[in-house]
Amino acid sequence: MRPFAYQRVADQDAALAAAASGGARYLGGGTNLVDLMRQNIEAPQALVDVSRLPAEIIELPDGGLRIGAAVRNSALAAHPTVRARYPMLSRALLAGASAQIRNMATVGGNILQRTRCAYFYDAAGSRCNKREQHAGCDAIGGFNRYHAILGASPHCIATHPSDMCVALAALDATVHLAGNGGARSVPLTDFHRLPGETPEIETVLHPGELITAIELTPGPAAARSTYRKVRDRSSYAFALISVAAGVDVVDGKIRDIRIALGGVAAKPWRARQAEKMLLGEAPTPDRFRAAADAELAAASTFDGNAFKVELAKRTIVAVLAQLTGADA
Repeated sequence: MRPFAYQRVADQDAALAAAASGGARYLGGGTNLVDLMRQNIEAPQALVDVSRLPAEIIELPDGGLRIGAAVRNSALAAHPTVRARYPMLSRALLAGASAQIRNMATVGGNILQRTRCAYFYDAAGSRCNKREQHAGCDAIGGFNRYHAILGASPHCIATHPSDMCVALAALDATVHLAGNGGARSVPLTDFHRLPGETPEIETVLHPGELITAIELTPGPAAARSTYRKVRDRSSYAFALISVAAGVDVVDGKIRDIRIALGGVAAKPWRARQAEKMLLGEAPTPDRFRAAADAELAAASTFDGNAFKVELAKRTIVAVLAQLTGADA
């Protein structure tokens, strides 16, 4: 491990000032970043510890929530309002990692998780464009069982590992940011980038910007929601496919629907084509399947991950049937 400076800060202004010199990374729970440093994937010149910044979950006048970036994943999953009004978020958090890691991991850090592609972590023996620009991608043609089927590029087929972010995408969460140029907000669905020709650029964060909070708005579809994760073992495994969905049905028709997929792309994948096809329709398994077929029509696969297309379709149908009571 290379030497680095460490500074714990007490407020947002101190954090921004400490990170202004460049070469610094913000440290939350450290459950991903420290691993990356141990494996020489990341080598920041300084760590700015923001884990003591406000970790509040505030109920807003419209019934929404503002969640501080330093809130621990376990605290967010257990919060009574999250469990009642945003059950998909609570279930997504509980599907991730272990209880010990959830007790350490923060909301801000979870959003900034980096891929678990094995070739990304194999700095000594594998080529990876995300780790080293223009190096090549050994996942293409390699072991790609866990890799992307949507939104990938010839330069990178890695997936985003977060369960929480899949639920946040379905909930239309807003990410609040602070930088030395001022504050701004970004929809979670626009926060992560697809790889294109620059897979090493993973988010829309400006240099030195800090995630300060996320914000959720309430609604019937958020309250009637769930999260299902399909993986190789029942715990402590990343998703092959995951689905976060919420549905509001009134008078036998779908009035509002939210669907997001995990394990399929370099970012949480909002299934807008499927949502568009189902809005205003009666909830039936045949319509769910047609919508899933349309959403996955653009999928591009390799020998190792081709199974994910059918798995994603079946998981979408099963989750929507569960939420609406339709027989799948």
